[in-house]
Amino acid sequence: MDQILVKNPTLVDPFGRMVDYLRVSVTDRCDLRCVYCMSENMTFLPRKDLLSLEELDRLCTIFVEKGVKRLRLTGGEPLVRRGIMGFIENFSRHLKSGALEELTLTTNGTQLAKYAEQLADCGIKRLNVSLDTLDADRFKSVTRWGDLSKVLNGIESSLTAGLEVKINMVAVKGFNDDEIVSMMKWCHDQDMDLTMIETMPLGEIEHDRNDQFISVSEISKMLQQDFTLTDIPYKTGGPARYVKVEETGGRLGFITPMSHNFCESCNRVRLTCTGVLYMCLGKDDAADLRAPLRQSESNDLVELSIDEAISRKPKGHDFIIDRDQKGPAVTRHMSTTGG
Repeated sequence: MDQILVKNPTLVDPFGRMVDYLRVSVTDRCDLRCVYCMSENMTFLPRKDLLSLEELDRLCTIFVEKGVKRLRLTGGEPLVRRGIMGFIENFSRHLKSGALEELTLTTNGTQLAKYAEQLADCGIKRLNVSLDTLDADRFKSVTRWGDLSKVLNGIESSLTAGLEVKINMVAVKGFNDDEIVSMMKWCHDQDMDLTMIETMPLGEIEHDRNDQFISVSEISKMLQQDFTLTDIPYKTGGPARYVKVEETGGRLGFITPMSHNFCESCNRVRLTCTGVLYMCLGKDDAADLRAPLRQSESNDLVELSIDEAISRKPKGHDFIIDRDQKGPAVTRHMSTTGG
């Protein structure tokens, strides 16, 4: 007798964790080429392989109906995808209905001067902006051709539009570790949070990540020489743990995928712009949702595929940066999975 498959109404993984946070890469393309993220000569996906924005809306809506409460749009750079503002405006109906608690965005900031007001009008309340240096020459070096002033103008436009901005800074030894204090003070002076992130072994790049890696614990020890860091229970739904910097009054977040993973509380899955669902950032196991999405106008096949994928969500990842570890932990770049 054929096995009868029954859809699960919610997304609970084998370890009892409720998956209520979806990160969606709407494009693998970016207008920058950050050295720790991409190769200079990236080969991007053919546009025909991408889900249409209508398909992305349908797929993300299924996740919302199955209990996802927070959804973050990422890339690549999400704001370079043609038609993305129309998608955001339409998808914000789930905010208005109360089915979705938060719709957010991770961006490099280059397009924010153009779109900040529209994002606020769509119900987006906060943004994560990836920014690793306040030095224009360093910025051009790390991004290979970026213009820092465009990002700073975009951040100012976002704050003016009433958006809450958090700066994500990837710590790179020998590049920006001497700017951590100045970046923190700059952020806190403008009522922005700063989150420090350890570099992760995703995708082949030209540089040796062993030479780039600096642990958040090293950063914390360095900061504690001059600042008082007090643990606080503040959470945004993501993996960062936060402290209050008593001298500035601001919040400082730490994301430590390498030195102290946060897998035990993982509530996230990641959807690529081609409809591939990754249950763990540090694993290659994935589920193709594009095929069942296109196979039927009914959502039943997609829901069953999602349920089967969640049943394979692992307990944790195996990230390691070590001299004996040759090559990245996984071969795909962060821009493919969703930053």
